[in-house]
Amino acid sequence: MMSFIQKQFIDILEWQEDEDGVLAWCYPMQDNEIQYGASLTVRESQMAVFVNEGKIADVFGPGMYKLTTQTLPVLTYLKNWDKLFESPFKSDVYFFSTRVQLGRKWGTAQPVTIRDSDFGMVRLRAFGIYSYRIADPRTFYTEVSGTRELYTCDDMEQQLRNQVIATMTTTLGGSGVPFLDMAGNQGLMGEKIRESLLAVFQRYGLALDSFAVENISLPEELQKAIDKRIAMGMAGDLNQYTRYQAAESLPLAAQNEGGLASLGAGLAAGVGVGQLMGQALQQGLQQPAPAQPAPAAAPQEAAAPAGDNPQAKLAQLKALLDQGLITQADYDAAKADVLKKLVG
Repeated sequence: MMSFIQKQFIDILEWQEDEDGVLAWCYPMQDNEIQYGASLTVRESQMAVFVNEGKIADVFGPGMYKLTTQTLPVLTYLKNWDKLFESPFKSDVYFFSTRVQLGRKWGTAQPVTIRDSDFGMVRLRAFGIYSYRIADPRTFYTEVSGTRELYTCDDMEQQLRNQVIATMTTTLGGSGVPFLDMAGNQGLMGEKIRESLLAVFQRYGLALDSFAVENISLPEELQKAIDKRIAMGMAGDLNQYTRYQAAESLPLAAQNEGGLASLGAGLAAGVGVGQLMGQALQQGLQQPAPAQPAPAAAPQEAAAPAGDNPQAKLAQLKALLDQGLITQADYDAAKADVLKKLVG
């Protein structure tokens, strides 16, 4: 009989938060009543709300409280209690977690179409993370959780997802930032979207703590087109790249049998071919749709190797020296080698 009576009156109200990701939790009252003078414990990162017959009464922040008519002024008014009231009472009690909910993910389920200054209309995909917390339990209870016994972050994100994507689409479309520049401005883009979302979260009693854009991508076919464009842009440095490769090969050639003399013709021909390819590619970039095919022309430097002609070898070595591709010492050594073979 005594155990039955004890179950009818609650003298300690608290929430242990046994599960992660819970935003709101209703204390299980069932047929029980709260003892007058009972203890209410609200831990740091929590808030508690008393609801009387569907109306929000008193709200408590972190601390320990003794539930009397003095600590429950709104509930006292709603129930028309007098100062001498000391009987158990009935009320719904909801606890809310005000901890920052970190690492919540967002992303576009379908590509978002925006206007881009470089590519016209493009379809983007984006994803990232954000964090938030409950700032106003009254508003959160009224607008979101209501009388549910348990309300989680997953439940909340179902309502937030469309709002986040809609705001992100509007921000990206109105930013005027070309896609090629978005990668370098993801931090600023995330902050701009966060500012636009503040009012949306506030409407639900939430405070948006942070919002980050981790990646913005294009469809595969458009990404391949950009890769080709980048490759074509590198063609303008082909001549310089060929010269660099020739200069890098000189120390290795000096270590081989025959030294620089055996490599002179090949280097000169390589430089000439590099110049020809660089000029042809640059002309192709400036004129993407030529009306007539480019006339075949071969510069003198691209002629076939000179074979065993000593004069041709010496001329090629002198050209390399004048272009700064070999040193005076290398030139003198190679010249001596050619003359030695000539006179036997």
